[in-house]
Amino acid sequence: MELYKIRVLVDRNGTGSEYSDEHALRSFAHWLRDDDAIRSSALIDLRHAPPRLGEMGGGFDLIQLSVDSGFQLANLALAYVTWRATRSRPSTITVEHGNTRITLDSADPELAERLVATLRQVP
Repeated sequence: MELYKIRVLVDRNGTGSEYSDEHALRSFAHWLRDDDAIRSSALIDLRHAPPRLGEMGGGFDLIQLSVDSGFQLANLALAYVTWRATRSRPSTITVEHGNTRITLDSADPELAERLVATLRQVP
């Protein structure tokens, strides 16, 4: 199984200062669990990331997807685009796979296509 880590961040009052949004993270995890195409080929877990220097840690701050060979990255991108369109406050997600990180900060389908293209190139 391959692992993907997803962080959901929100911009605090439009200042560019992003912070983890546990409510949005849980919302997106629930959204993914409700998506038959994703649920059928991925295990979806909420996880704690290791705290950074000077932080105590706390609530959940990432979604970990353990995916099998039948997983379609396009389904993840589509789930993000549709989920983000339902949000009253825009959220940014960062998807990590291996040493590759890509951030989605809009519901633009072209950005979602870039996610798929980038992650397909990861060995």
